[in-house]
Amino acid sequence: MPWVVGIDEAGYGPNLGPLVQAAVTLYLPDADPAGWDTLKPVVRRAHEPADGRLLIDDSKKVYTRGGLAALERGVRMTGPICHSVEELVRKNVLPIGRADLETEAWYDPAEGIPLTSTPEAWFADLIAFGGRLTAEQLKVTFGPEAVSVVPPPRFNRIVDEVGSKGAVLARGLVELVSAAATDLPDDGAPLLFSCDKQGGRNYYAALVQQAFPDGWVVAEVESAAESRYRVEQLDRPVAVTFRPRADGDSVAVALASMLCKYLREVCMRQFNRFWATHVPGLAPTAGYPADAKRYYEAIRPAMDKLGLAADQVWRKK
Repeated sequence: MPWVVGIDEAGYGPNLGPLVQAAVTLYLPDADPAGWDTLKPVVRRAHEPADGRLLIDDSKKVYTRGGLAALERGVRMTGPICHSVEELVRKNVLPIGRADLETEAWYDPAEGIPLTSTPEAWFADLIAFGGRLTAEQLKVTFGPEAVSVVPPPRFNRIVDEVGSKGAVLARGLVELVSAAATDLPDDGAPLLFSCDKQGGRNYYAALVQQAFPDGWVVAEVESAAESRYRVEQLDRPVAVTFRPRADGDSVAVALASMLCKYLREVCMRQFNRFWATHVPGLAPTAGYPADAKRYYEAIRPAMDKLGLAADQVWRKK
């Protein structure tokens, strides 16, 4: 049975708020590395009717159908138990991202979780799904999660250094692949990385080599439809695949999509709440370019009063 690591991102396009990338790991049967058939008794896709199973899919589809509550439910039922934003960040976010978040003026680590239901309702859900998701007959194990969070200050520093925002995605990808490979048991089981296409590129060999400096990366396919690599000379078989819309191909990628979307939504809730206290009547934003300009112009006087420079709030690209 292989360890399957799904990787995806949320918030690459906005000018406000952080970029979030996530890696989610599952131990799945050899015959079903995508995981959908294995988890079908407990998990449903967005196109299927609500029938009591847990909704897992591309985060945009989940969010469209059930909002933040549906994202939160899927993330909390399949990840570590957390009772506050601080605990969520501590258990999931890589150290550099945790340090960056702690410097953000809007960050509120004490905010309680769940955000969309009561603790009593969440515990009832946990009882209903927890045993079923980890039942022996499903032949699936939920492994470690890792998240890269890049708020505007570090985002802008990388853009200034390299000249491209694609470098931000690339660095996060290398960090997540390295973290996942390090955190998994040294059991010799095959390690399969399934990644959504990062920034539209087709060539990833150099990035995979950075993540596995002791291995030898062999490119098997490099095209718009798929980029696939194997890493030789390691103590276990390692394969890394990039596909567009990979969150539809793999449960692990879908869960990564949901985790990074959920964490970005948590951050944007706090971001909007913070600025609303300084600019009364300010309508919230999701941070995407057209609306971000309206929002940024509204908060600039407050930024000046708080001593916040443009690079601390506005992403350059």
